[in-house]
Amino acid sequence: MQAAVTVTPARIPELLLGLATVRPVFLWGAPGIGKSSLVRAFAESLGLECVSLLGTQLAPEDLIGVPQIRDGKSVFCPPEAIARDEPYCLFLDELNAATPDVQKAFYSLILDRRIGSYELPAGSIVIGAGNRATDNALARPVASALVNRLTHVHLRASATDWLVWAGEHGIHPWVTDYLTDRPDHLWSQPPKTEEPFSTPRSWHMLSDALHSFGPTLDEDTLKIVAHGTLTPAHAVSFCGYAKIVRHAHGIEAIIKGDAHWPRRIEDRDLLYYLAEAFRGRLVKELPATKDRIPPALRETAYRAKSLLVQLAEISVEVAQTVIRDDEDGRPVLPAWFLVEAARDMPRLVEARR
Repeated sequence: MQAAVTVTPARIPELLLGLATVRPVFLWGAPGIGKSSLVRAFAESLGLECVSLLGTQLAPEDLIGVPQIRDGKSVFCPPEAIARDEPYCLFLDELNAATPDVQKAFYSLILDRRIGSYELPAGSIVIGAGNRATDNALARPVASALVNRLTHVHLRASATDWLVWAGEHGIHPWVTDYLTDRPDHLWSQPPKTEEPFSTPRSWHMLSDALHSFGPTLDEDTLKIVAHGTLTPAHAVSFCGYAKIVRHAHGIEAIIKGDAHWPRRIEDRDLLYYLAEAFRGRLVKELPATKDRIPPALRETAYRAKSLLVQLAEISVEVAQTVIRDDEDGRPVLPAWFLVEAARDMPRLVEARR
């Protein structure tokens, strides 16, 4: 299903309060974005027990129940997980990954809150969730009859929302500090091949590992853990950041001239991270035009070109990451700075093209 409008996690409690209390809701979102935890937290806020059913683990009879003979008639008895006396939140996770027969079995439960003769207690709510086919996740087509029985809400990742949550739930400071600097690394598009990719859930997993190993965590183990949970490029960048934290070797010291670009081959991940941080500083500080540039910024530009030369002497490839265009092919750094860079470092700019 395509999303015409998306919302961040911070909007979900408000939307569910207005929607799920009167009609069933389906929450769409990429794997690891936090759909399940948001539903459980919402149910808890209402004082309702959250009963989760996984669509991938159900058969139609798990919902309809098994027949019993009563007074010479067959009566279907719904399962204990569903047939409850007190109101609760029925969470149908991975609903769109269920087989068509299971999805069909949900029709009356979703629309009428009823299975056979059993009706959900007054005050109960029904919420479904699932991944999108575009996420390379297990997702089956949803019949129009089921689509039309639900209100659909599309969730997107938000570093701002997640960092607020992380600060309240003991996420490792390396993770929160890193994502404060690189919020674009919180989530990445699921790959088409079997490899880890960055999501709020995978960053949480990395945080748990960092807490588990503690201060004795060595660089080799950190690489294993980071590459086992994150998008490869994010893992390299995070390991570089960790070196900065451990060795107090940051971009600020390099810009001021108190430190130099790392030259060791084994510090290449650190070099990439510093180059990205350097690029971010230039994007933030360099003015769009050179007209009437203040002396302080003129000194910054001069220092930046000098540092680019030094970086290119170590690795042209890494230096290119500083001046590269964005994903749409548009320059990120000011045109006047790129022109001066081309004049001082023609080989670097030619390689960029």
